[in-house]
Amino acid sequence: MEKTNWSGLARTKSEQLVEALRSGPSSESSMNGVMDSGGSGGTLSRKSSRRMSPGGKNSHIRKSRSAQIKVDLDEVGSGVALSRASSASLGLSFSFTGFTLTPDEITDSNKLFRDQDIPEDIEAGTCHFKFQTEPTLPIFLKFKDVSYKVTIKGMTTSDEKDILNGITGSVNPGEVLALMGPSGSGKTTLLNLLGGRLIQTTAGGSITYNDEPYSKYLKSKIGFVTQDDVLFPHLTVKETLTYAARLRLPDTFTKDQKEKRALDVIYELGLERCKDTMIGGSFVRGVSGGERKRVCIGNEIIINPSLLFLDEPTSGLDSTTALKIVQMLQDIAEAGKTVVTTIHQPSSRLFHKFDKLILLGKGSLLYFGKASEAIPYFQSIGCSPLIAMNPAEFLLDLANGNISDVSVPSELEDKVQIGNAEVKTKNGKPSPTMVQEYLVEAYESRVSETEKRKLMVPIPLDESLKSKVCSPKRQWGASWCEQYSILFCRGIKERRHDYFSWLRITQVLSTAVILGLLWWQSDANNPKGLQDQAGLLFFIAVFWGFFPVFTAIFTFPQERAMLAKERAVDMYRLSAYFVARTTSDIPLDLILPVLFLLVVYFMAGLRLSADSFFYSILIVFLCIVAAQGLGLAIGATLMDLKKATTLASVTVMAFMLAGGFFVKEVPKFISWIRYISFNYHTYKLLLKVQYGGLSRGINGIRIDDGWTEVGALIAMVFGYRLLAYLSLRRMKLPCGA
Repeated sequence: MEKTNWSGLARTKSEQLVEALRSGPSSESSMNGVMDSGGSGGTLSRKSSRRMSPGGKNSHIRKSRSAQIKVDLDEVGSGVALSRASSASLGLSFSFTGFTLTPDEITDSNKLFRDQDIPEDIEAGTCHFKFQTEPTLPIFLKFKDVSYKVTIKGMTTSDEKDILNGITGSVNPGEVLALMGPSGSGKTTLLNLLGGRLIQTTAGGSITYNDEPYSKYLKSKIGFVTQDDVLFPHLTVKETLTYAARLRLPDTFTKDQKEKRALDVIYELGLERCKDTMIGGSFVRGVSGGERKRVCIGNEIIINPSLLFLDEPTSGLDSTTALKIVQMLQDIAEAGKTVVTTIHQPSSRLFHKFDKLILLGKGSLLYFGKASEAIPYFQSIGCSPLIAMNPAEFLLDLANGNISDVSVPSELEDKVQIGNAEVKTKNGKPSPTMVQEYLVEAYESRVSETEKRKLMVPIPLDESLKSKVCSPKRQWGASWCEQYSILFCRGIKERRHDYFSWLRITQVLSTAVILGLLWWQSDANNPKGLQDQAGLLFFIAVFWGFFPVFTAIFTFPQERAMLAKERAVDMYRLSAYFVARTTSDIPLDLILPVLFLLVVYFMAGLRLSADSFFYSILIVFLCIVAAQGLGLAIGATLMDLKKATTLASVTVMAFMLAGGFFVKEVPKFISWIRYISFNYHTYKLLLKVQYGGLSRGINGIRIDDGWTEVGALIAMVFGYRLLAYLSLRRMKLPCGA
């Protein structure tokens, strides 16, 4: 029996892919199966679930179902080697080699293991299409000598602080790269740079995607999961993913296909049991932490990205939930995606699931390579654990310079012995600074140059694929009108809970009842009653000017994180979002004023006329929309709730005092305030509706035809909103947004 060739077990899938790409058209069989065979021995692939679809040199990677056992039979000389079949869900793997089968037996085995025999989803109880098997553009990510600095401004001077110092590495389709390091080591900064979330003009080094620089086209091929779960609390899981699918998927998909994709993601992430549950937040009960994290991941993988970046996806989760998340990332990578994630302190089970590892310490690179070879590398430079411990804990201790349970390299011992007392710690061991400097020097002298030479080798891809990556054209998933309608519906569903909360309804109705009792059946036929009713009308103008301003102030500061997140991936145009956000409030804003006036108008005995009643509602509504515009403009300009609240308080107070009720003769040098005060114009219009034709002036205010006041309010409606939109355009968003 011939000796089996086991060398293929040590190769990752991406390495086999690169070899297949380099072999060109002459090795078509190696591209189809990503398995090289030769001589009299067989080579076992790393994971049989990672496939390449037929189609020649630039075929896309496809992924078989993780629970499915597949057998690839390739004839090699006189023997046939069976690739290892893997089952991620069962955690079992079997390898068979050295069998010689007849053609009839091969035919029978192919019938036994068919591609169509996909097992059912155990949790859902039904069979669902695995959309992750769809082909994607393979993207090879390389980065060399990446550095990043920030400027810290003091009272008198400004200092530059190095966040990253010459980080080099690469990750290929089919691999999961983990960025590890203690807090403050630069993991998130490096992830943001690789994902195009930071302005690269302030960074050094080079970052390439298929040997091309970052472009706006990549936004539709990159998924980025932030550490904070930025989601709308009042939307359900299904609604959240459906809206994301309708906005982000290409316009070649129909509405039904996009909604089906959302359901596929729900079942693939195991969220079918909570699909109709609200996401929840600080004051709203919703899904669990692990489910929230999976929804965030679903928002990104719904576009079937070629590159997936995740910032600490396991933070705050228990070990079992964290393992499921990492296993899911491994399944996504097996489908031919390139996955990069930061990880804080993984368990030993999590650590062994990573293909590649970057270890950072104070912004410097301490190790880059296969995760399975990290411990042997540090042992080779004299750093071995003295007790049994989690590999991740061992590496993090080294990154922190803590070698209390680690053997001290001889070079460091010599430095301690010949050095002075300043370089020693209390127990006679080298200081953390010395340990870190030693690790950085060891990596640069032993590994760094070799890795940099590997990055110089060009990727054998067609120029058409490279040209796609460097295309400056953005891709929108929906037209402007579709974006507007989707965001309009989403806005109403999200904010209806706040608008119609019992607290707000009670506030409005209780105020209306108190006003109705105080002005109960007031009589405008005598001067005293007329004066009282004028005071009521002025209060209505002030109340429905004050209330919307302080409600609208919170709009953009609270949604800034969501806006930045969605705009960073070109989910929609800013103009579509702004128009939908401002108009979706209009139907909601109309209901409470109507309830308010229904109570006050008839209890206070105002003018009993249908025209007067409906005109009063229209005037109040116009005042609300104008006041909202002011609140939106202040919030969008400052983007700070404390500053915005202070400015709004001063502005509303000035508008109220100049509204024509408290001061009749305003000095000319400050009389311009009343003309930009919506309280003043609303008050004049209400007086016109109630007493037009009965008197030419009330409380020193002349009653005219009212068209000037209507024009002023309409100008405020559009003017304040235009200011808010321009302020949003100036808001700093991630690079390229």
